[in-house]
Amino acid sequence: MEWNAATVALSLFLFVLAGILEIGGGYSIWIAIRENKMPVVFIPVGILALIGYGFVPTLQPYSSFGRIFAVYGGFFIVLSYAWAHLFDGFVLDTGDIIGGTLALAGVTICWFWPRNND
Repeated sequence: MEWNAATVALSLFLFVLAGILEIGGGYSIWIAIRENKMPVVFIPVGILALIGYGFVPTLQPYSSFGRIFAVYGGFFIVLSYAWAHLFDGFVLDTGDIIGGTLALAGVTICWFWPRNND
């Protein structure tokens, strides 16, 4: 696999899109059930978002299921914090910021490390 500006941009976009769909879908169902906010609206929206999330990783330009989902985990951590901060008023502490930064740095190394056999 050869990385270029287009594949890097696509890959990063897909990780962010997957996170928005998964976290948004889970959050929609969470508020419908835990906070009893318009379940008739938020449950179907959540289900559709989670279905969309299931398809997005298949669009990655790289073909390793394990590596894609492992790397996505780091994006999920950071995007979960961002979602909680934006939509729930969650205040991140130093541990959240350092841990999220390390997770994202780690998966960036895993994703973009040059490999000869792929």
